[in-house]
Amino acid sequence: MDSSNGERPPQGEDAPAAAAGSIGGYESLHRLLQSNLSPELFKEASRLLLGLNCGRALEAISLPEATSALAKAHNFDVQAFRFDADKEYLRQPQVVRVGLIQNSISIPTTSHFADQKNAIMEKVKPMIDAAGDAGVNILCLQEAWTMPFAFCTREKRWCEFAEPVDGESTQFLQQLAKKYNMVIVSPILERDVNHGEIVWNTAVVIGNHGNIIGIHRKNHIPRVGDFNESTYYMEGNTGHPVFETAYGKIGINICYGRHHPLNWLAFGLNGAEIVFNPSATVGELSEPMWPIEARNAAIANSYFVGSINRVGTEVFPNPFTSGDGKPQHADFGHFYGSSHFSAPDASCTPSLSRYRDGLMISDMDLNLCRQIKDKWGFRMTARYDTYASLLSEYLKPDFKPQVIVDPLINKSA
Repeated sequence: MDSSNGERPPQGEDAPAAAAGSIGGYESLHRLLQSNLSPELFKEASRLLLGLNCGRALEAISLPEATSALAKAHNFDVQAFRFDADKEYLRQPQVVRVGLIQNSISIPTTSHFADQKNAIMEKVKPMIDAAGDAGVNILCLQEAWTMPFAFCTREKRWCEFAEPVDGESTQFLQQLAKKYNMVIVSPILERDVNHGEIVWNTAVVIGNHGNIIGIHRKNHIPRVGDFNESTYYMEGNTGHPVFETAYGKIGINICYGRHHPLNWLAFGLNGAEIVFNPSATVGELSEPMWPIEARNAAIANSYFVGSINRVGTEVFPNPFTSGDGKPQHADFGHFYGSSHFSAPDASCTPSLSRYRDGLMISDMDLNLCRQIKDKWGFRMTARYDTYASLLSEYLKPDFKPQVIVDPLINKSA
């Protein structure tokens, strides 16, 4: 189901030793299964792992030669799939082509900050060009894509990477958005020059005309070991905005927000058809959750989800500790990539590589969102009034949980 026309890197025992982060020498779980199961068993495994779209296995789509050539020349994984919807009589299909980019940093973190940023931009540009050549309408980059994910170090000097909403990276992407008539979601470290130079974790939404449509700031800030990101920024103040673009209504649930079901819900209540989850997360901490949370959100909220995770291991000049009793270390762990799409009907794409840069493309018929709402009736059967009442009571200082105790609980048998 790999749609790349370029040669696939060696897998399994033939994979290069440098492929740190592989799964037994394979780029992904899907490719491991494909190489080791019979076609019949692989078909059944895929049905259970990836679901069915309108009753059928998700289909790969072919891409232009220019896209495949760029992937081969710059050694990034490229895959493309199509989510269908049932035919309707009163609405035409609303097919939009969406892309996700995952990438590693380009040069060591000991390099000059300007060189690091420029090197990342130079690396990502061919991937954006590949998406543009493929006709992608909406493209999302990974969390804090312009820099190494230095927030684990808790060193303030990395704040130098912060820039205004209309800063260098936005200007760089505005040109590409206009060139390719493409909406681009750009998650950056933002410096709010109008409010005391506060630093935020922000996604800038750039319209297909090169205009800035708006921003969203990360709602939930982790404080888990290395993930104590409140050293740099605090919870966002932009709510749960949904941006109506030329190609559909999109929301951005940045990284740690995926662990909060009500965060996903809020974007759905505001009418999102696609929600992106640009992330930076490592295997030891979250990988078992990765294929579950976004897919569950797509099902529960009847929208598409695009999950993006950076890739590679980033080594920092000064070792740091995590407050967990373990020895100090100079890297955060391996970012496992594995970017993918999930659909409201519980189907999903295979994941991109666990150790290589990658571009995932999907055609999706947005009519599927309403069709699944009609089928399951989650919006009609939800008890929002009951939830609101509970939350209202929970916020009061004298809140008491609704627990009914067995009066005979301490009685001997």
